[in-house]
Amino acid sequence: MITPITPADLHELQKISRETFDETFKDQNTSENMNAYLDQAFTEEKLISELNNQSSLFFFIRHGGHNAGYLKVNTGDAQTESMGHDALEVERIYVSRTFQKLGLGKKLLDKAFEIAYSSDRDKIWLGVWEHNAKALAFYKRRGFVQTGAHSFFMGDDEQTDLIMEKRLK
Repeated sequence: MITPITPADLHELQKISRETFDETFKDQNTSENMNAYLDQAFTEEKLISELNNQSSLFFFIRHGGHNAGYLKVNTGDAQTESMGHDALEVERIYVSRTFQKLGLGKKLLDKAFEIAYSSDRDKIWLGVWEHNAKALAFYKRRGFVQTGAHSFFMGDDEQTDLIMEKRLK
């Protein structure tokens, strides 16, 4: 079940954000850089600001009564890159390791497509770490193609995210 996240869900969002990001990237990064990123990206103040931004939407996906993951999409000025008002960005899509291989990531991405189509967007895009082979393969299977790259800082480590895009029209 996919449900909208509201400011009342702040602590649940903060918990799953930190957990899933750490699970996904801790093995490829130093603990210092991971902690620096987690402490900067998922503060209560930052998450409340994001939740209150009308150009961003958050959703939990639940499985067996548990929060299994979440999705964050952006439009307009909330996008992390200027991709135009005809674009929808999937900024975060994470599923807890416990709930992977159940098709939940696909369901979250389908939700993003649903939002993009219903809001008459021409394209959907995201950034994915160049060394995240599993995610790259997932997005390629869903029709995304690389159109660029941008820097992403994990603490003081500059990394490269590949920008992947799918045209909807």
